[in-house]
Amino acid sequence: MLAGTEDLEILEKQGNQLFPIFLKLENFNTLLVGAGNVGLEKLEAMLANSPHAAITIVADRVLESVNSLADNFPQLQIHQRVFQSSDLDNKELVVLATDNHELHKEIHKLCKEKGILLNVADTPELCDFYLGSIVKKGNLKIAISTNGKSPTIAKRIKEVLNDNIPSEIDESLENINKLRNTLSGDFTEKVKKLNEITAGLVTKDETKGYITPKKLSFIIWSIVVVFCAILFVTLYERDPEFNTFINNVNPEFYKFLAAGFVFAMIDGAIGMSYGVTTTTFSLSMGIPPASASTGVHISEILSNGIAGWMHYKMGNVNKKLFKLLVVAGIIGAVTGAYLLSSLEHYSHYTKPIISVYTFSLGVLILRKAFLAQQRAKKKIKTKKITKIKPLGFFGGFIDAVGGGGWGTIVLSSLIAGGRHARFSLGSVKLSRFFIALMSSLTFITMLDNLHWYVVSGLVLGSAIASPIAAKVSNKISAKSIMVAVGVIVILASSKNIIGFILSFFRS
Repeated sequence: MLAGTEDLEILEKQGNQLFPIFLKLENFNTLLVGAGNVGLEKLEAMLANSPHAAITIVADRVLESVNSLADNFPQLQIHQRVFQSSDLDNKELVVLATDNHELHKEIHKLCKEKGILLNVADTPELCDFYLGSIVKKGNLKIAISTNGKSPTIAKRIKEVLNDNIPSEIDESLENINKLRNTLSGDFTEKVKKLNEITAGLVTKDETKGYITPKKLSFIIWSIVVVFCAILFVTLYERDPEFNTFINNVNPEFYKFLAAGFVFAMIDGAIGMSYGVTTTTFSLSMGIPPASASTGVHISEILSNGIAGWMHYKMGNVNKKLFKLLVVAGIIGAVTGAYLLSSLEHYSHYTKPIISVYTFSLGVLILRKAFLAQQRAKKKIKTKKITKIKPLGFFGGFIDAVGGGGWGTIVLSSLIAGGRHARFSLGSVKLSRFFIALMSSLTFITMLDNLHWYVVSGLVLGSAIASPIAAKVSNKISAKSIMVAVGVIVILASSKNIIGFILSFFRS
């Protein structure tokens, strides 16, 4: 409670004295004077937050983009002419966005006489209110004000909040609202009960099934150690080539060592394409599709386990999304691995089919490289994807059959479908560990000859690259890497396809 003059003086020294409110803009008659670039920005801001707002636009020059908005928002009225004092009749809010400072002063005087609230672009001293930067996540809306000092700072803070507040927060709001409607008692009791429930959002109870990063690290390393032990003991007796590899290193091993290093560096830079690049390279070296996919998945077990653990530790994993992806992805991956292994004896037929698949992924990577910036500039909004299980199954199946594509297909679909990029990446990386593990176990069980110089080369190469990739990735343009990867994959896949066609006609 304010006690007197001293308290008032203290508040005045604290800086921003604006009183924040949220207006139901559809209940007001609003006038926008100016329809150039600044006017368009103001108009888009108002419509983005209040799509039913009734806005009258007066300007002697109207951008085509403003006319296009009027096609989608029929309640907008556009008058292409100079401002008239009668334009203020029945108006309750006015926004000025012209480059005519004298006109702004004149309208400011008229608004004061009529008791109309006024906002003037880039002229804080004439404003009764500001249009601040807005962060919107469903029903959650946060307005940011710098007291008119720096709109740029407000925009930067908006970007930070947009990137770090997940879209899934709206689901939490909906659930809390449903719970609130079921509570009985007076207001105090309802608040107390909601405080008890929402305390879990900031304090995690590890006794109620919450897996800590330390526990997850132990689980991942235990799985890896057990997997390696079983692999070594079982195959030393069963696979003649494995026994030979232990005693005599195949010179081809070093080529796959280098390939594993390079492709893991690329994957670290853009978050995808390790599988497709490695598979394309393996096929071009004469490795059958099932063995190529085996090498990819075994080499990905440890790297994705570490990456998934790091994302989990940093809070980048959406647990609900992870569960949906990992179950469906494992089923799809095991199914795909079983099918491909069963067709290993027909590799001369499956190899060109897989090459066509990797060719299409190369085209997809190129397309993503050139469309990413366009989508960002146009601020294209898409409806959030909800069919996670079918996506996980399809991604796991295609990844096992084609030797890669989990990141390219699943991660791309999640982000393009409106999912938060950071939480999508973390969930995809962690689920990839379990999918690679189950695919590898299926391949090992089904195949007699795994080309161990391929597997070991890729495992060691990718392991060496993992700690280096993150540092190097910040120094290279992601777009340049994606273009290079797309071109290389397309050329190598084309070589395999053309080779099959030539051999077919010769026979």
